[in-house]
Amino acid sequence: MENTIYQFRVRTALGLELTLDAFKDKVLMIVNTASECGFTPQLEGLAKLKEFFKNEPFEILAFPSNDFGGQEPLEDLEVVKFCETKYKTNFPVFSKIKVRGQNIHPLYSFLSNKKQNGKVSTSPKWNFHKYLINQKGQVVDFFYPFTKPDSSKVRKRIKKLFSADSLKNTPENR
Repeated sequence: MENTIYQFRVRTALGLELTLDAFKDKVLMIVNTASECGFTPQLEGLAKLKEFFKNEPFEILAFPSNDFGGQEPLEDLEVVKFCETKYKTNFPVFSKIKVRGQNIHPLYSFLSNKKQNGKVSTSPKWNFHKYLINQKGQVVDFFYPFTKPDSSKVRKRIKKLFSADSLKNTPENR
């Protein structure tokens, strides 16, 4: 479990501790968000992406961060209300965290460091940097903030993860 996200604990917007193994066997997109960013309308695209894959084991995990230009001034529950009211989000929005710098959350340290995750070495350069996690909890890809979450490029990459998993689970491959 060392090279997976399942080892990490996060805090919900309500202040409850949760380990990410609660999302085992799902493809995940982990994204750092902000309510006052030029990319904030991507919250709508994230909701569309979640809806597109509603019949698949897929989840989006949003982590608000104030690390870039002070663009997330809201408190945790205000962020959730903003996302749900303005963008009709349908995925969990967690407590605000640091995604870079000296006080970086351990999850984001893992996501951005190839020595830890075994695959990618890129830290968020701005809000709405997206990490793609496979059903085994491993980091497999990332998308820069300018990549729209509901783009065909992103959808194809996610679909590929589902087809790769289904191929492994066929009777002849068990």
